[in-house]
Amino acid sequence: MDFLLKKVFVGQPKTVGTKDAVHPMDREWTSAIFKEPVKGPVWVGKTGLAGDGQFDLQHHGGPEKAVFAYSVENYTYWQKELGKLEIGPGGMGENFLMENVTEDMISIGDTFQIGEAVVQVSQPRQPCWKPARRFKIKTFALLIQNTGRTGWYFRVLEEGQVKEEQTFKLVERPCPQWTIQKCNQILHAKNPDFEEMRKLAHCEFLAPGMRETLVTRVEKRIHPDITNRVYGPNL
Repeated sequence: MDFLLKKVFVGQPKTVGTKDAVHPMDREWTSAIFKEPVKGPVWVGKTGLAGDGQFDLQHHGGPEKAVFAYSVENYTYWQKELGKLEIGPGGMGENFLMENVTEDMISIGDTFQIGEAVVQVSQPRQPCWKPARRFKIKTFALLIQNTGRTGWYFRVLEEGQVKEEQTFKLVERPCPQWTIQKCNQILHAKNPDFEEMRKLAHCEFLAPGMRETLVTRVEKRIHPDITNRVYGPNL
């Protein structure tokens, strides 16, 4: 089955909300999650798409997170499960909206030609509190994590122009066993399998930062506290 680049999105950080709101979900916040669709060709560079930006550079952006991808199928799921039609394309802050693909069909190291560019899957996205704030669902990041419908990041091996409705052509699949779904299961299991974690940490195509995190977890037998990431200032 061909994976389709249904839409391309870019956007710059912006501030929304009310500074002194009583309810945390209504307070002022700044994010680049608000993207707009691009018509026509857009340049995909080593650190991202032309016209795109990030606010939290500690957790977003850079060569290992150059392009964030999410699937049409995931949006269909959320609309049905949560009854919120506004959770639609662009809602997660993705750059590539892909069709005919889910997290069990994409693996670390998968390399694709898309338009003039060559991109490679580098890691799953670890959901943060911002989609929850955007859609006023306090538990949304946790739901994204628990369902494994996280999306994934691409690094860019060859820069070039891409545009919507182009097809991803698989160039190489070196690690079919490490699907995004499998990685999410290992990363977010309530009872971590440290042996599986160790094996994943040795995957040379996984983003170095995530490999280092996994090694630390294995060595110290860490069960991470995810509260700050999934709830943050929404509490």
